[in-house]
Amino acid sequence: MPLNLTPEYFEADRQYRQARTPEERLAALQQMLRTIPKHKGSEKKQADLKRRISELKHAGPKRKRGGTADPYHVPPQGAGQALLLGLPNSGKSSIVGRLTKATVKITEFPYGTPIPVPGMAYHEDVPIELVDLPPVTPDHVPGGMINAIRNTNILLLVVDLGSPSVLEDVEALLAILAERDVTFDGPAGDEDADGLSVGPRGLIICTKADLPGAADTPAALEELRRPPPELLAVSAHTGEGLSAMMRRLFEMLNVIRVYAKQPGKPADMEKPFILPTGSTVEELARVIHKEMATQLKYARIWGDTAYDGQQVHQHYVLHDRNTVELHA
Repeated sequence: MPLNLTPEYFEADRQYRQARTPEERLAALQQMLRTIPKHKGSEKKQADLKRRISELKHAGPKRKRGGTADPYHVPPQGAGQALLLGLPNSGKSSIVGRLTKATVKITEFPYGTPIPVPGMAYHEDVPIELVDLPPVTPDHVPGGMINAIRNTNILLLVVDLGSPSVLEDVEALLAILAERDVTFDGPAGDEDADGLSVGPRGLIICTKADLPGAADTPAALEELRRPPPELLAVSAHTGEGLSAMMRRLFEMLNVIRVYAKQPGKPADMEKPFILPTGSTVEELARVIHKEMATQLKYARIWGDTAYDGQQVHQHYVLHDRNTVELHA
């Protein structure tokens, strides 16, 4: 039975995708539940929304019994958050250590990461938070970690191309998630068949691409298993593939960067505003200052999508790398 979803539902789903805090995700999920058509065909989706709402209500930065904080709650920073999940010695820490200033433990022995370690990486001038999670095994996956995984923007499944069991390692990670009802959006962040977001967006990151013979392994993996998630090969040692990985994360976050300028002054090109794709001039003004949005008369735009200084109205849809001059 078709779900016959309303525009209000799709707008709430978009807001969930672009949420930066647990509170924003919770509000969007509650709006999705309010606006989803109530009939037999939507019962499964209603139950899924209720489960996710319940998890978010109980997975916030609350203190657990005994006075200790949830170690797996890492507030998202930057344009979005990507968690790195892998078996012991998969190379997660090496990636985070290469791309961020985080203090990670890169060891030859397993379980060198006892708690999540966040760090800020960059795609050009866009900050993206990477979080090195403690390693998991089929027999040991902390419950709090699963809550964090369900509510992150992107999940990176990290496997070692030097491992003789690399395919089994991929399947083990996917099985760990499937057993806990964690599913992925499509490889480009697409919706499922009903047009719904079904979980974090995902990538399989194959480390140690610089090892002899490793170059052929990713292609073999893609032949032996079906996406999603898609697969990228990287080397924390040489840097191979890391720029492509960061560019892919930026694309999957579905955001744009916009530079603001004051009339008669140069634009600030060092710290762009990060907005959801599809944002308008009015929404940029609201981010800068809520009163600016109510007083806004028009804006001028620079970038590939307009001629320099083109005057636009408040509902003009912005594009990546636009420079905007607001006039109130």
